[in-house]
Amino acid sequence: MSNSIFSSSELSMFRLAGLPDFQAGDDLAQSIIATLEANKQSLQQGDILVIAHKVVSKTEGACVELADITPSEEAIELAKQVNKDPRKVQVILSQSKRVVRAMKRPDQEEGVLIAEHKKGYICANAAVDESNADHPGQLILLPEDPDSSAQTLCARLEAHFGCDLGVVISDTFGRPWRLGQTNVAIGLANVPGVMHMAGEVDAFGRPLSVTAPAFGDELAAASGLLMEKSAKAPVIVFRGLSWPKTDSSSRDLIRAHNEDLFR
Repeated sequence: MSNSIFSSSELSMFRLAGLPDFQAGDDLAQSIIATLEANKQSLQQGDILVIAHKVVSKTEGACVELADITPSEEAIELAKQVNKDPRKVQVILSQSKRVVRAMKRPDQEEGVLIAEHKKGYICANAAVDESNADHPGQLILLPEDPDSSAQTLCARLEAHFGCDLGVVISDTFGRPWRLGQTNVAIGLANVPGVMHMAGEVDAFGRPLSVTAPAFGDELAAASGLLMEKSAKAPVIVFRGLSWPKTDSSSRDLIRAHNEDLFR
């Protein structure tokens, strides 16, 4: 694994097949180890695992039941604007620093809430989601500390396999001015979120001044090619990249408020 900007002429990736359905208290790291061994697979020096946050959230108990939620007056009023269950809106508010935009078009049955999550991510519904929940009425939240979750998982896997690894925890976000959703990095261990390439040169020898690939997000987005919601494939392994091991944080990928031209 390189200590400089990543370079690679070849990359392979595979999804880890055969993982169980996860519940609160399950040992995710041990399940990954056991499934790799059952598949006669192993992890190698420099491998990076991209893990869907929902399995992390489930094992950590970051889920709520709508039946247990009593909405506030604020949630009830906001729910009327967007035609959402006020209990779900209450959960969204509990996960948010602020609501950026609440909107419902006439052709929509249910509107959208764009919120700033407690961790700083700007996303729909403060990342509160129902897809791949265990049963109707369950909502899945982001892990309380996705970076810490990634670091704990990475340390366990490195200790077992005896090599340097990286872990990215991902979620699916929409994007301003672009249609569709893509996976992004919300938790990092060892993997740089952003590669600062100022001072390097391009293919024609011209110096780079502002180029900074979002390496963590690029890995997360690529994982979506194999991480189908219906495939029960929440762990994707990348192999063949050379990358600098860093003390990274998913906050490295969040633009500072004073740099937000559209705030």
